[in-house]
Amino acid sequence: MKRVSQAPTDVGLNQDPYPFYDRIRPLGPLVWWEDYNMPVAASHEAVSALLRDRRFGRENPYPPVIPDHQKPFYAVEAHSMLELEPPRHTRLRGLVLRAFTSRRIKELAPEIETLSHELIDGFPEASFDLLSEFAQKLPVIIIARLLGVPEEKAPDLLRWSNAMVRMYMAARTRADEDAAAQAATDFSAYLRTYVEARREAPADDLITHLIAAEEDGQRLSTDELITTCILLLNAGHEATVHTLGNGVKTALETGLRPDTPDAFAEEVLRFDPPLHMFTRFAMEDIVVFGHSFKKGEQVGLLLGAANRDPAVYPNPETFDPNRAMPAHTSFGAGLHFCVGAPLARLELSIALKALFDRCPNLALAAPPEYATSYHFHGLTRLMVTR
Repeated sequence: MKRVSQAPTDVGLNQDPYPFYDRIRPLGPLVWWEDYNMPVAASHEAVSALLRDRRFGRENPYPPVIPDHQKPFYAVEAHSMLELEPPRHTRLRGLVLRAFTSRRIKELAPEIETLSHELIDGFPEASFDLLSEFAQKLPVIIIARLLGVPEEKAPDLLRWSNAMVRMYMAARTRADEDAAAQAATDFSAYLRTYVEARREAPADDLITHLIAAEEDGQRLSTDELITTCILLLNAGHEATVHTLGNGVKTALETGLRPDTPDAFAEEVLRFDPPLHMFTRFAMEDIVVFGHSFKKGEQVGLLLGAANRDPAVYPNPETFDPNRAMPAHTSFGAGLHFCVGAPLARLELSIALKALFDRCPNLALAAPPEYATSYHFHGLTRLMVTR
């Protein structure tokens, strides 16, 4: 196996990771990334296969000892279906899907459209940051409404979410870990009051539907319900903010507009996705692509690299909403395919179309910069003029 070195905290990598992916993809289905001390897959074929390979999973078969200061964070993660395998994952995902239905998501379309226009109505006349004025607000308000949480609580939800997701970044510090633990504690305490209130007085919101969801006589425990709400906010909100920002940046740089909104959103997800690496554990001793994995060893799946594989996408560095293409890997695949994908797609399609319909002269006011937050990939700000 070829070995490569590339600091994930390197500013150049975070600004443009695609040359690095192009360099390692031809080296083989698996490449040893020294800085992560594990093999990674960069081709569409290898990433897609490993996402679906049931011999790998998200749950560490040899759980590490959790430091005391991180325990509040991992107490929440312990009930996250993103970090679990069958049978617990099967039960949790099944119950969540009974509440988080495609019909319920589709019914949000008029609300997403109305909110998009309300946010656009509030744009300043001078140059402004589209992330803080639009991309950050829209998904967190929609999730708050969906859950049944007052939308004036959105700034707190946003603050807690931002603190918790820093636990997945390569450059996290002890201060980040402390902040994530405190956010997990505060977020859980807040949601617990709402769950208890909804048990006493049901309403037409997702928390109530999650409480009522039942499969084979089983329901979600309060801790599972709280973690599920946190997961839906953190995973869905963070990714949608980044994708909206990356999509608007791409549109402004290429001059292309979302005339076919669904196809445009899908190409944004392929071209510049919000999450670039998804790790999995070997659940047994196995040999894959010629490499022997011991039980508990990790492999990194480079989603951003798979989406730019020229073996699958002709001229992958070209943004082309009209391209005919196989499924990108931005939502994952297999057991852990993103449960919020329908909502993310709907928000992206509606919000991007509304934005460019209302602001046809939208233009960059300053060069965009990506945050140094690998393996996430999103902008620090997006300064624009109307």
